[in-house]
Amino acid sequence: MIEDYKFGQIRIKGKVYRSDVIIYPDGKVNDSWWRKEGHLLLPQDLEEIIIEKPDVLVVGTGNYGLMEVPASTREWVKSKGIKIIVHTTEKACSTYNQLKKTGIKVVAALHLTC
Repeated sequence: MIEDYKFGQIRIKGKVYRSDVIIYPDGKVNDSWWRKEGHLLLPQDLEEIIIEKPDVLVVGTGNYGLMEVPASTREWVKSKGIKIIVHTTEKACSTYNQLKKTGIKVVAALHLTC
């Protein structure tokens, strides 16, 4: 579960991360997630997530929502049978926690700044 988020940092299971993260269904955190074009989320940025075959992908677009998730990326994710939910990172954290409580296989990909 995500315990806290504020601009530039997130706390997950007591550990603070200061770089963008992916949280996998088993709770493992990848804190070296980087996108090819920074503030543009492309399908190749999500390949390691698709391998996990989650039911839902929750994307946090940053504190101010500046990371763009184009329609083509959303459609690509949907074509893999995965529901995608895109929010500012604060709302994405809340959504992720709510989904996690239901037992749904969920992955969160969260941009922590901008």
